[in-house]
Amino acid sequence: MIAAQLLAYYFTELKDDQLKKIDKYLYSMRFSDETLKDIMNRFRRDMEYGLGHDTNVTATVKMLPTFVRSIPDGSEKGDFIALDLGGSNFRILRVKVTQDKKQPVQMESQVYETPDDIIHGSGTQLFDHVAECLGDFMEKQKIKDKKLPVGFTFSFPCSQTKLDEAVLVTWTKKFKASGVEGMDVVKLLNKAIKKRGDYEADIMAVVNDTVGTMMTCGFDDQRCEVGIIIGTGTNACYMEELRHIDLVEGDEGRMCINTEWGAFGDDGSLEDIRTEFDREIDRGSINPGKQLFEKMASGMYMGELVRLILVKMAKEGLLFEGRITPELLTKGKIETKHVSAIEKTKEGLKKCMEILTRLGVEPSDEDCLAVQHVCTIVSFRSANLIASTLGGILSRLKENKGVARLRTTVGIDGSLYKMHPQYARRLHKTVRRLVPDSDVRFLLSESGSAKGAAMVTAVAYRLTEQARQIQQTMAEFRLSKAQLLEVKKRMKVEIERGLKKESHKEATVKMLPTFVRRTPDGTENGDFLALDLGGTNFRVLLVKIRSGKRRSVEMHNKIYAIPIEVMQGTGEELFDHIVHCISDFLDYMGMKSARLPLGFTFSFPCHQTSLDAGILVTWTKGFKATDCEGEDVVELLREAIKRKEVINHRCIVNTSSNTHNT
Repeated sequence: MIAAQLLAYYFTELKDDQLKKIDKYLYSMRFSDETLKDIMNRFRRDMEYGLGHDTNVTATVKMLPTFVRSIPDGSEKGDFIALDLGGSNFRILRVKVTQDKKQPVQMESQVYETPDDIIHGSGTQLFDHVAECLGDFMEKQKIKDKKLPVGFTFSFPCSQTKLDEAVLVTWTKKFKASGVEGMDVVKLLNKAIKKRGDYEADIMAVVNDTVGTMMTCGFDDQRCEVGIIIGTGTNACYMEELRHIDLVEGDEGRMCINTEWGAFGDDGSLEDIRTEFDREIDRGSINPGKQLFEKMASGMYMGELVRLILVKMAKEGLLFEGRITPELLTKGKIETKHVSAIEKTKEGLKKCMEILTRLGVEPSDEDCLAVQHVCTIVSFRSANLIASTLGGILSRLKENKGVARLRTTVGIDGSLYKMHPQYARRLHKTVRRLVPDSDVRFLLSESGSAKGAAMVTAVAYRLTEQARQIQQTMAEFRLSKAQLLEVKKRMKVEIERGLKKESHKEATVKMLPTFVRRTPDGTENGDFLALDLGGTNFRVLLVKIRSGKRRSVEMHNKIYAIPIEVMQGTGEELFDHIVHCISDFLDYMGMKSARLPLGFTFSFPCHQTSLDAGILVTWTKGFKATDCEGEDVVELLREAIKRKEVINHRCIVNTSSNTHNT
């Protein structure tokens, strides 16, 4: 019994000592929360650069608009085709979306291989292959005679100006098909389909796999506004406020942004945390200097990172008693799936022994412990890096919404996240530490990003149908050129009636004289007070006009509310309120004793007999103050000034005229 306890104690001491040595050796791969928050802030800065009109060109994080403006709202329905191209396999799905609550989405799919000679061949070969696979799928589904809406998940960086157009920026992962970069992939696919001539397809939407993931999860949880892929590659998208996206016109609503965060650090901003192993990975890749964040965090490179570390440690005599075999030196011999197997809680060490034995390094138990810890450090670093960039997105969402605590859902997919036994738990835990004021639900995409492409298409189809219905409803409001010319003709008649003395009284367009006889000529000079009354707010301005070589206009103003009870009270109450506001403004400007010329913008129909006399014809815009209609508003203002004894008055103008120098 005592012997067993001593052995267990010795083994524990040996294990702790070995792990401490590994921790020290790979110190640069282990990050403090302070470092992770710094990375998060760097990513936030790069997001801003990508969104800015002037900075996007040189930004590494491209923040590409996707023109996806809405997640599913549950009302989508229809029969759709989804294509998913992004790896060695090409998937096609038929997705039926119904209002059946028990089974709202029915899917049938087929996977087609994409051989290396096509991936590395010409763009024509690649899209001919896609068109051939789609034709085969439609034949098997017996839908070749139908023209179904198609959604295309194309998992590479694309520049989009609309939902059904995507210009490839650059190939990533292992794709290198020539003649595609800089081209619209929808046009290339349509060309390949047309060349076949045996079926038709209506490609309504092109989306990235991250967008597909967000939309897939969004169908199940409408709070979902972030999509992440952590697999062979890594990327993320999220719903950004349109007002912050300089590359797209408009400022109402939101749009999904494809961050393309795999390129984070391509400008050297992550050099301080990259290791010699990261640099060796980059040198041996097909795109040196590009996708540096992806090479540090994604599944495509994790196994190779572990192998490079083991080779160096073996060369320094820290592993396998210095034994180095041709297998250990062969690129690709340790894969990410091996890292996942080694990190399993129960059988991890046994799997490690099997994998290392196949590499011929004759591992000891201590070697297996060390290698397992190396795998832990490498995969933990990946989870921490992803947590930092995701933290950047979540903190931006929180800021955009202006809430004290963010509640949101992150849709997530990818082989590394799904297959690695510890990855998800580590990621979730780190995110919650980095963004504490948030309640984040992580929702695994069960059906992949292709279903999301169908969802985007379903949403686009729904919005198109809604737009058609709106257009149909609004059809009677659309005027033809002939109708507009008739309106012009009638308006001209009414203008003439309003200008003539004999017909003015009956004219609907009153053509009221303003007594403003000229526009400014640049010689105006002096300080003026201006009033602006025309709605629920009343504005008082001090305007300083300077002529000559240094001609300028300087304005100071203050806005005052007009309470509803004043708008609809008595005229005396209204004009007393106006004078009170003028008095307050002069006090605010330190000009209480000043006597200035005053212009009054009074935005209601008035009959003027001179520039400084205006008789109110009728109130509009909700104003109903009594004892004003038929009265000279200048006199009403003068009387209120006398009551207050504040300032003298000079002129009155309508909103259609500029304040005139008198």
